[in-house]
Amino acid sequence: MRFYDYTPAPSPRRVRMFLAEKGLEIETVQVDLAAGEEFREPFVTLNPRCVVPLLELDDGTCIGEAAVICRYLEAVHPEPPLHGTTPEQRAVIEMWDRAMEDDGFRAVAEAVRNTSPAFADRALTGQERYPQLPELAARGVRRTRQFMDDLDTRLGASPFVAGDEFSIADITAFVCVGFARWAKVKPEPRHANLQRWHEVIAARPSANA
Repeated sequence: MRFYDYTPAPSPRRVRMFLAEKGLEIETVQVDLAAGEEFREPFVTLNPRCVVPLLELDDGTCIGEAAVICRYLEAVHPEPPLHGTTPEQRAVIEMWDRAMEDDGFRAVAEAVRNTSPAFADRALTGQERYPQLPELAARGVRRTRQFMDDLDTRLGASPFVAGDEFSIADITAFVCVGFARWAKVKPEPRHANLQRWHEVIAARPSANA
């Protein structure tokens, strides 16, 4: 297998943390997004959506999207479980992981991609060019702040995002909190539950992946 990565990007970091939690080492290829390598061969043939992360299997099959890559790796390497072990656990973890991605990652991306000069005419991923819209940037910042509030509330009711055990949902949320700094949003002193949880996750070796 080969893992196509770009170290500064948040989405591949989710997979790197997942791999670290599993104790897996995979051949890694860096795709320099700053230089536009995602739009050039050979990567564009591997992934016409022009985004990382990407997992290339030994038979040439390519799997994109961080959440999907992690789900595949969980199926192939089920221990330690990060998606739960029972149907109920899997459903709850999947629910919270999607919430972290939809309410967190997408909000931050909306803010960043519509403001950063690095994404001029690239407000959406892919080969087509889309202009930046300031009103979407403002909405993204507002959504990101709401995400912090909602995550703090959730972590006041549960030690981890999806329940009593660390899971993929915590990886997604943790990376998202770091990504939010790109939009100049970070946890505030009033987010005591979020701060407590963040310290716990940051102490895990995988946080350095």
